[in-house]
Amino acid sequence: MSFDLTRLTETVRRHDAVVRLLVSRSAGSAPRDAGTSMLVWAEGEEGTIGGGTLEFQAIAEARQMLATGSALRHRAVALGPALGQCCGGSVTLVWERFDATNLPPSLPFARPLGPLADMPDGVARKLKAFRPGAAPAETEGWLIEAAPTRRRPLWIWGAGHVGRALVDVLRPLPEFEITWVDTGPHRFPPHVPSGVTTLPAADPSVLAAHAPREAEHLVLTYSHEIDLALCHALLSLGFTGLGLIGSATKWARFKSRLAALGHTREEIARIACPIGDPILGKHPHAIALGVATSLLKRADNREVAEGDRHTA
Repeated sequence: MSFDLTRLTETVRRHDAVVRLLVSRSAGSAPRDAGTSMLVWAEGEEGTIGGGTLEFQAIAEARQMLATGSALRHRAVALGPALGQCCGGSVTLVWERFDATNLPPSLPFARPLGPLADMPDGVARKLKAFRPGAAPAETEGWLIEAAPTRRRPLWIWGAGHVGRALVDVLRPLPEFEITWVDTGPHRFPPHVPSGVTTLPAADPSVLAAHAPREAEHLVLTYSHEIDLALCHALLSLGFTGLGLIGSATKWARFKSRLAALGHTREEIARIACPIGDPILGKHPHAIALGVATSLLKRADNREVAEGDRHTA
């Protein structure tokens, strides 16, 4: 986890004052790892640091800070003794109040966990070496957080029931940068979740040329002809992953038509069809859960393979 400055800035713009709750350290059986954060404002909150009594009390303290103007709190919490929980772990929490006057100018971001003071040389050196995606570091009474690593570009083609369910399930996950495409603005819901880019395009297959080559794609428009044109365009352009919604009959026809368009059997086999997990059923959110699980497993497999290459 890392400091999502874009999300914080947008939330401050909407709600004026926001308390960011951060798990800066985590040990033992704790609900979330170090680097997990959530945002709290007077009438609501976004994200989670694990739920339960810990989060309930932390949110109450955040709202007290908003009411009193308090700027900072920092405390270690033993989950069993302090909260009467069965967990045997502990977390260190940081509450920080942000408004338009004190947003971080850039990342990585270092600040004192006590009274304002000049930055020690050791903290300055650590800050200079801090890399995107690094876990928070507490050193010499200061807290350092990293810029986020680049999120995985995910393009969702289609804003029907399954497309909306996919956005609903995948948008909260920090791994993905979602671009959502359909044939017109009227195809999207009235309120698109923050952080999701919508792109209306009369001919989505033309827009496919603008997707990054490392993107993953989920094709599920209202039209088989549009789906086929997208698969043809993406096979020609390149991608990291491509999933197509459809039955066995649809997939058999698509394989034949894609071959007639000049794609090899090996190229066509890179398309995953159907998407989701049939055990979960055909409800849009059941499909979305299966797709999300597949995407997250694929990321884990890539990380393991990358680690094996570095240690070989």
